[in-house]
Amino acid sequence: MLADSLVIIPTYNEKENIEKIIRAVFSLSIPFNILIVDDSSPDGTGDIVKHLQGEYSGKLYIEERNGKQGLGSAYIHGFKWALNHQFEYIFEMDADFSHNPLDLIRLRTACLQGADVAIGSRYVTGVNVVNWPMSRVLMSYFASVYVRFITGINIHDATAGFKCYRRKVLERINMNKIKFVGYAFQIEMKFTAINHGFKVVEVPIIFTDRTEGTSKMSTRIFREAFLGVIQMKMISWFRKYN
Repeated sequence: MLADSLVIIPTYNEKENIEKIIRAVFSLSIPFNILIVDDSSPDGTGDIVKHLQGEYSGKLYIEERNGKQGLGSAYIHGFKWALNHQFEYIFEMDADFSHNPLDLIRLRTACLQGADVAIGSRYVTGVNVVNWPMSRVLMSYFASVYVRFITGINIHDATAGFKCYRRKVLERINMNKIKFVGYAFQIEMKFTAINHGFKVVEVPIIFTDRTEGTSKMSTRIFREAFLGVIQMKMISWFRKYN
């Protein structure tokens, strides 16, 4: 089977998880390629990936960037790389096993069956989150309620970072106009895809918080998402989507 799928995994200090997540993806019954976008992790994450490239030649790639530039810009870097290398199904996934690699197949299947964007959703069938404190569950859940209220998009998990895009979606979206870097980036990409008329579906998943490494969540990222949603909606009033 042709490996037409690329999993983009942004990393910053993920040495505890990176080899395990790479091996888990490559053990799946459907072939995937992996692109690691590493922001000069001082813990040696990039060195681990480069060592594994000898074992997974031709399907494991790494792009190293100078300094910690943010999640959104890492994904945009990865999207542009994926388009240049002619991949048809392009995935976002975390390195820390909060996203189950087995669900990559389900997201890809959803796109094969007609979705343009498939979202691994924590909230489309209730609340499916493991190992988060209740305060964070409530913050995340009601953030999506807030996004639906402000933007009008009918997405239950607006901040989800586990997704599959058809190539044509990323070709249509002007990456240079995507401005946010944290959770707001995830919202902005969904909002933009929907405004372009693409079919976005939610695939229920179980999200499990990381057991190793350190979370990248911060108050600044949450604030950006809260204020960014209003800004996104206002900008959309003056932007043409086609």
